[in-house]
Amino acid sequence: MDSVEILERLIEFPTVSQVSNLALIDFVAELLRDRGVACELVHDKDKQKANLFATIGPTDRPGVMLSGHTDVVPVDGQNWTVPPFALTEDEGRLYGRGTADMKGFIACALSAALRATSMDLRTPLHLALSYDEEIGCMGVRSLIDVLEMARIRPHLCIVGEPTGMAVATGHKGKMAARCTCTGREGHSALAPLAVNAIHMGVDFVGELRAEQDRLAHHGARDDDYDIPYTTVHVGKMNAGVALNIVPNLCTLDFEIRNVAADDPEMILNRLRAAAGKIAKNARENAPEAAMEIDVTNAYPGLDVPLTSSAVAFVKSLTGANSTIKVAFGTEGGLFNQRLSIPTVICGPGFMAQGHKPDEFVSLEQLRRCDQMLDALLARLCDPRGLAGE
Repeated sequence: MDSVEILERLIEFPTVSQVSNLALIDFVAELLRDRGVACELVHDKDKQKANLFATIGPTDRPGVMLSGHTDVVPVDGQNWTVPPFALTEDEGRLYGRGTADMKGFIACALSAALRATSMDLRTPLHLALSYDEEIGCMGVRSLIDVLEMARIRPHLCIVGEPTGMAVATGHKGKMAARCTCTGREGHSALAPLAVNAIHMGVDFVGELRAEQDRLAHHGARDDDYDIPYTTVHVGKMNAGVALNIVPNLCTLDFEIRNVAADDPEMILNRLRAAAGKIAKNARENAPEAAMEIDVTNAYPGLDVPLTSSAVAFVKSLTGANSTIKVAFGTEGGLFNQRLSIPTVICGPGFMAQGHKPDEFVSLEQLRRCDQMLDALLARLCDPRGLAGE
């Protein structure tokens, strides 16, 4: 099966993060097992989702790992003009949910893995497929737990998120948190006798905006990013039961996306201190008033040195002369931080086409990815190893 044929099958699996990915994983495992490749599945606690790890070639030495996530974002409320879970080809574009983010790369990786089974690999090819990346790189963590205990870890990793086949060496880290504001309820006619939790929340939003202003003007900068500084963003605010009741509870979900030189914990500590002052003022009217901030999810950024041999290696596969950094997060930071695996991001398509109706990847992008992986397979067959020229 070539990349397009495999992609057609992958798109038919509606692997939205909220549902099981097992049908897709079973399809992949069957493809590989038919070629004699053993697959290790790492399930979630409910046995409804799984990561997959497979090695083609020798198992007594480290190889190159191709990593991709199998889940996709929902299509609810989006105005698609083609069926989202069926591949539609039109004028050199392949439409469907996940074509760009990132089943296009998985299809190319699987096609390469199938070709590799009939080749004399001197260095192994590893394939890692994960679940629940779209909700904060959650699923891959259990796979990393397994790889941490492995006798041999991959030598380097290519995460195939869509970069237009450019070689990306970094992305920002992310910390997601929830601020819970507790006030005192009361009748709105007597509002000054109560403590409005929404007002506390709005005051905290003001502190978030002040922190964002500080980071934009005085924080660390990395001009390789479109937004060259750390950002703070409020995404959700929930509170209130009825207009005539002063609300006693308000929650805000916010995030910090940090450049490598900024420590998100230090930023969070400043925000905790600001929240503490707001709560202290509120306790003048209501002793029970409080503000608590809990981290709900976090993953590290990726910042691979340009001098890394992994960067040079992937550039040699694509023919690239330069590198980029991407705005979106990936599982690459976790591989790099927890497993010390040098990781580079490079895959077909563009994130500008992802997460929106009529998502697509071009046939040209898939062709370029296939060419990169053909070059990789040739290097894996070199008896001199990855450094062979």
